[in-house]
Amino acid sequence: QVQLMESGGGSVLTGGTLRLSCAASGYLNSRYCLGWFRQAPGKEREGVAVIDPDGTTRYADSVRGRITISQDNAQNTLALQMNSLQPEDSATYYCAASRARSGFCTNLPARYTDWGQGTQVTVSS
Repeated sequence: QVQLMESGGGSVLTGGTLRLSCAASGYLNSRYCLGWFRQAPGKEREGVAVIDPDGTTRYADSVRGRITISQDNAQNTLALQMNSLQPEDSATYYCAASRARSGFCTNLPARYTDWGQGTQVTVSS
């Protein structure tokens, strides 16, 4: 079990930039899947980006090219750099972690066991 806490959310205009950060309570070992997820009102939680234990990243089609997930092992943090934000990016963003069963990490929220409280992102036109 890992405790996570997100920060960096806020309100921006269309085209703006935000950098979200997720701090872990303890060191994440090399066999963890890490990801960012988001949930807008009335919608299901969806995967935004995940990172495999070997550093491979995958993104939702809607954010690919605009958003980058990264891990800082020294700081034990996970970041989500979001550029060119659009109104449809508005949601509560969560970081999550799970023990990797293989080297390939899923984007399905149900497969992640440890979650942060979320940070709100609002993008207005």
